[in-house]
Amino acid sequence: MPRVLLLHTGGTLGMAGGRPSALRPAAFFQTLRRRAPELFQLADIELELFSNLDSSEMQPELWSRMAAHLHRRLPEFDGAVVTHGTDTLAYTASALSFMLRNPPCPVVLTGSQRPLGEIRSDARLNLIDAVLSALQGPREVTICFDSHLYRGNRTRKVKVAEYDAFESPNFPVLGTLGVDATFEAGLKTRGAFRLHEALDPRVFFLKVYPGLDPALPLQLLPHVKGLVLEAYGAGNVPIAPELGRSLQPLFIQARERGIPVLVVSQAYRNGVDLTLYESGAMALAQGAVGGADMTPSAALVKLMQGLAEHPRGGEPLARFLRTPVAGELSVGRPTVPPPAPKRRRPTRVGRVG
Repeated sequence: MPRVLLLHTGGTLGMAGGRPSALRPAAFFQTLRRRAPELFQLADIELELFSNLDSSEMQPELWSRMAAHLHRRLPEFDGAVVTHGTDTLAYTASALSFMLRNPPCPVVLTGSQRPLGEIRSDARLNLIDAVLSALQGPREVTICFDSHLYRGNRTRKVKVAEYDAFESPNFPVLGTLGVDATFEAGLKTRGAFRLHEALDPRVFFLKVYPGLDPALPLQLLPHVKGLVLEAYGAGNVPIAPELGRSLQPLFIQARERGIPVLVVSQAYRNGVDLTLYESGAMALAQGAVGGADMTPSAALVKLMQGLAEHPRGGEPLARFLRTPVAGELSVGRPTVPPPAPKRRRPTRVGRVG
């Protein structure tokens, strides 16, 4: 039988107790064998307990440890499944996609909206689909949820109380597991399997909103090494000086301090193009990098890795942020439609004679 590593990190899937009382971590493996014996008919599964945490406790240090562990273990298996809480699942999937370059087998993350021990749990099917995806899916880091396989660094959690909790707004699914299971080819392998576990977590995520006082992020600059800015639309921010809330000083001071600024969009679909509007052009002139159609979670983790691998910043870091590492952003095609042409006012024609 093919061999699959099942690495448990915690989350709702492996918890017990529940509604109306609070969920609590529980012995996962016993429940797994009792509730999902079909898994062991698909593959020779080796169970490992990496951690038993609510995913809100997941931190960059744990990503690095997890990536190093998987780097050691993956060559021994035909696939790997990582069980994880849904709240930070997209962050962890993004981190592993950047840290595990050219994995020798599929690495599939999954979780559930209800614990495996509950009657109406989605955990059992998610686990079965994840193991099948680890055996037949593309050799990259993915998320398997609600019978769909997504590229890990393209995925966002969009729902809290429904089973179809994840979507990939700017990239097609890599697999559909219905009556038949079909998979796409995924990323092409480029070179040897390598580990890039270093991260610099001194990054701040700033969401632009009406009424944001620029004095607040300006006070943060001395304490951070990088900034992910979630702007409006194609990368727009307020820059009108007469209203007193221009963010132009933020970009200017960030450049003076050598702090990279990576701009992503609040829009769910499409992405950033800093050449379209005046405020984007200002950001470009001050050295900001457009994040194209990267998800906010992928941008945050990629900047952490970029700071660790290019501590001097500058153009090497900017080039790293602009270049796809694991299929996390689109290049070579527009990520936003061109602006609509301006309407011309009709000309009044006077009556003649």
